[in-house]
Amino acid sequence: MDYTPAKVRNASVDFSNMLCIPHRLPGFINTSTELVKVEGGREAYVFHGDIIYDQPWCEACGSKMEIHQHLHTRLRHLPFGPYLTFILVDRVQFRCNCCGGTWMPEISFRSKHHRVTVQLEAFVEDLLERGDTNKKVSLLCGLHQRTVKNIDKARLQRLYTEFAPNGQRVFRKPDRQARYLAIDEIKAHRGYKFATHIVDLETGRILWFQDGKKKDVVYAFIRHVGLEWMKGVIAVACDMNSDFQEAFVEKCPHLTIVFDRFHIVKNFNEKVISEIRKDEQRRLESEGNHEAAKLLKRSRYILMAKTSTLAKRDAEAATGKVFRKASKLLNRDSVVLKGGRRAKYQRLIQENELLFTVDLVKDMLDQAYRCTSETDMIDQICEIIETCWETENPHFIWFGNMLNSHLPGIVAHAYLPISSAKMEGINNKIKTVRRQAYGYGDEDYFFLKAMDSSYQRYVRNPPAPMILH
Repeated sequence: MDYTPAKVRNASVDFSNMLCIPHRLPGFINTSTELVKVEGGREAYVFHGDIIYDQPWCEACGSKMEIHQHLHTRLRHLPFGPYLTFILVDRVQFRCNCCGGTWMPEISFRSKHHRVTVQLEAFVEDLLERGDTNKKVSLLCGLHQRTVKNIDKARLQRLYTEFAPNGQRVFRKPDRQARYLAIDEIKAHRGYKFATHIVDLETGRILWFQDGKKKDVVYAFIRHVGLEWMKGVIAVACDMNSDFQEAFVEKCPHLTIVFDRFHIVKNFNEKVISEIRKDEQRRLESEGNHEAAKLLKRSRYILMAKTSTLAKRDAEAATGKVFRKASKLLNRDSVVLKGGRRAKYQRLIQENELLFTVDLVKDMLDQAYRCTSETDMIDQICEIIETCWETENPHFIWFGNMLNSHLPGIVAHAYLPISSAKMEGINNKIKTVRRQAYGYGDEDYFFLKAMDSSYQRYVRNPPAPMILH
């Protein structure tokens, strides 16, 4: 017979006469194996067997119990390549002829909550801990997605929750003393519901999750960890959410609140630069200066970027750097970076006084965040505030007022240069967790999955074991 590779791949070989269950299931004796079809068109090996028990004695009257009936229990077991596997166990129920009491011994290798073996349950947990999605694990193991979700939720509850004295599940208390915290809110469900999480900045681990974005979240966290633990915390990084700031200062006056640089620059870009560019474009159009208005179109990135970044992009364009490669499949040509960004930027700030002030404030902000002295940073920020107020522009005035009302938290960056950059990275992980499942109906499960994403315990490529000679 000509056994070509294709024929070997397509051949359907029945291994049922050659397979037996490994002796990892205590008390189980494999008597026979058969190959069957299951729902979905997949094939599965069914391992028939018995569990041998010693004949028990009745606990009520002390008489010897006799076999009353045989019952069959089917459990899902570890998959074998593309095949599913089942354990079909012949269980025995014992009965006391004297008092009529019955007793059925437990299956030692059965999961306590699901009709699967403990080996399959551990395998599912390992796959989920590695980062595989519930759907992928469900298809691989032949389990319903709800079963996979319940196994995963139980795993996460063991890791991150504990029982309070009232019997309710709560998050575990931190296992180490954190010195720097970060707090931020995320969209929990379709944009109209928010949740707040608190992170240890040194480890990047989520310590707390709760619905809402008000003071109650901070109060609940402080009650959870205790005031004694909070005494070891030095500072908290956050955005300009006044509720978070007031709640931390109210309960822990020793804390230093540090407002994140990213949010300040983001407010300047979105509330000042973008709005001024639109206002100036409308003004030039109304005055009939269409050429100057056209120059402002598509200049948002140029106005927000640093001059050093623009110079770098121009240098890359001069070398002919490809921005997007050509593709025959998509029928598109390659796109090369265009130069002239810095020249366009210089022309914009020379022709417009407000845009020149934007450039000035950007440089002053950059210099302020380079200060390591509190006094020097106060001088720099106060100079920015006065410059914004002198323009008499409503967008600049708003930004100056914001800096003035948050001055202590902004200046704290000089002697405590922390930020919520790690928090923003964790937020991206949380968004990835939510997108993988197209949303979660069980919010407790979603919060636990988000918390688990910040721990990263699983090592995909573990180091080779050390061999000692």
